[in-house]
Amino acid sequence: MSWQQYVDEHLMCDIDGNSLTAAAIIGHDGSVWAQSATFPQFTTEEITAVMKDFEEPGSLAPIGLHLGGVKYMVIQGEAGAVIRGKKGAGGVTIKKTSMALIIGIYDEPLTPGQCNMIVEKLGDYLIEQGL
Repeated sequence: MSWQQYVDEHLMCDIDGNSLTAAAIIGHDGSVWAQSATFPQFTTEEITAVMKDFEEPGSLAPIGLHLGGVKYMVIQGEAGAVIRGKKGAGGVTIKKTSMALIIGIYDEPLTPGQCNMIVEKLGDYLIEQGL
């Protein structure tokens, strides 16, 4: 399966008539492996800050999580494994695998729990595959 298929078929899947707003699989170095057409243009600095938070959990909390120029308030995640952010009725979930970042962006009516499930389920599968 191609990386784009993981984005199209697994991350952008339909759940109760809703789906993520945008999704991507990005290498730890910030290289795009695959993304939805709606995924925002991000900067290298934004990905570097995300990677730093995985290495030093809590480093994003005081400054916020920035992705595509949008600032998200960092909420409870899993240190070194998952970062979650919230902005208004939407948010973002980022799951780290050994080689990539799985990113899902959502807005209502999709719930934070549904976004977490979509992103973390694929991330866990890729970790099991050694990716």
